Amino acid sequence: MKYFICVLLLSGVSIATFSQQAKKNQLAPELSLPALDNKPIQLSGLKGKVVLVDFWASWCEPCRMNNPHLSKLYKKYHEKGLEILSVSLDSNENNWKQAVQQDKLEWLQVNDNKGWNAPSASLFNVEAIPSLYLIDKQGIIREINLFGWQLESAIRSLLKKK
Repeated sequence: MKYFICVLLLSGVSIATFSQQAKKNQLAPELSLPALDNKPIQLSGLKGKVVLVDFWASWCEPCRMNNPHLSKLYKKYHEKGLEILSVSLDSNENNWKQAVQQDKLEWLQVNDNKGWNAPSASLFNVEAIPSLYLIDKQGIIREINLFGWQLESAIRSLLKKK
C-alpha cells in the first residue's frame, strides 16, 4: 500500500522552538483537547497504555486512506492495551464530525480546530499529515511516522514490554 502525505508547513514556528518539542525517546508533550462530546481528553490520562497519536484532517485524502488501516490496528490490539488518539486539525467542526462518522472511527477523537496554527501540531512538530507518534506505556515517544507493517510491528513490540 502506498502512502501519500498532505504537506503544508506550519507558519510562525521557529526552528529554535522545535528543539524543545516532541522528539523520539522523550516524554510526549501533554495534550488536552475536546472530544466529540466536548469533554476534554488528556494524553497523560492514557499512561499505562501504548498510544498512537494520529494527526489528521477530514480534507486530507491520505489521512482518510490511512483510517481503514488504523481501524484494523485498533480492532486487533485495543484489547491488548493499544489506544489511538486522533487529533484533527480541522477548523470546521462539522466536517471533522462527519468524517469520523463516515470512516466509522471507533477510537478517541479530539479536535484542535485551529488548522495548521493548532498548538498541538506545534508541540509535536507536525509539518505534514498524516503524522503518527507511537508512545509507550510510560509516555515516551518511541516511533514517529511509521506506517503499514512497520507500525504494526512496533505496536506489537511495545505491547509486549511491561
